[in-house]
Amino acid sequence: MKKAILYKKLEGKKVQCEVCNHKCVIAPKKRGVCGVRENKDGDLYSLVYGKLIAEHVDPIEKKPFFHFLPGSNSLSIATLGCNFRCENCQNWDISQGPKLNGKVFGEAIAPEKIIKDTLDNHCKSIAYTYTEPTVFIEYALDVMKLAKKKDLKNIWVTNGYMTKKALKLILPYLDAANVDLKAFDNKTYLKLCGAKLDPILENLKEMKKNGIWLEVTTLVIPGISDSEKMFKDIAKFIKNKLSKDTPWHVSSFSPDISWKLQNIPLTPIESLIKARDIGIKEGLEYVYTGNTPGEDGENTYCPSCKELVIERFGYAVKRFDKNGKCSKCGYNIGLQE
Repeated sequence: MKKAILYKKLEGKKVQCEVCNHKCVIAPKKRGVCGVRENKDGDLYSLVYGKLIAEHVDPIEKKPFFHFLPGSNSLSIATLGCNFRCENCQNWDISQGPKLNGKVFGEAIAPEKIIKDTLDNHCKSIAYTYTEPTVFIEYALDVMKLAKKKDLKNIWVTNGYMTKKALKLILPYLDAANVDLKAFDNKTYLKLCGAKLDPILENLKEMKKNGIWLEVTTLVIPGISDSEKMFKDIAKFIKNKLSKDTPWHVSSFSPDISWKLQNIPLTPIESLIKARDIGIKEGLEYVYTGNTPGEDGENTYCPSCKELVIERFGYAVKRFDKNGKCSKCGYNIGLQE
């Protein structure tokens, strides 16, 4: 255990967590929505500090990042717990586990060991992923600070629901983020995830304002997050509030690995193509179809002359660009290297 950051004490030894926008008021011996932050006698503690549940070397494209350190590997880490309860979650056993059975566990690994593992495996970055990194922010921050000293990049795969206070602490050490934008209305967010949309949109804008490289992912779930209106609304937001060169990943939903949506069918490839076409029509330069190996929508094409500049098959990457520019017309394709 480690005493948590960003909380305030209330009457009756209650505490209010200020790490995410749930801002849970927690009674003694109780935990927040995430299941891994507990009130112990009037103080808030992280139950997962230094307790890794996952540590893997992944292609950075798996996160997915297509324009940040393309073709490199990232040491990917996570603890138990999540502040969302997404019905479509594919990592539900580790994200929801502490809420379902009350158990908190993981392998004891110090921040310094994570840095060593990153360097030993020739990774250029550390990805805080699989579950929601906001719920293990104390641990993540300690790793991020050490990573900066070794010129390693810090990337978050996040639902974007952290508070402004939490984001302010993260920003000096954060290099890139892939933010899940699961829908574009509060009703769907509340039903699917138990959260609200607006804080996520505000955090996206704040990250962009502070120079964080952003990529956005939307899981296209049949009957839930697959309407043309939603695709248009998200594309307009990305273009107008972030930038036209912000990559948008529209990914296929698979019921086989879903927590609660096993009765919903696999996303038709036509839905992904439709989303991609809408995004491009609305002015986005880079829209990618995800979880579809071999689909043309995985590739990067020059927005100016339409030349193929990066070819992908799954996580295999073949580049035809010239120092981040189209080899045919010289257009800057916005790679962060």
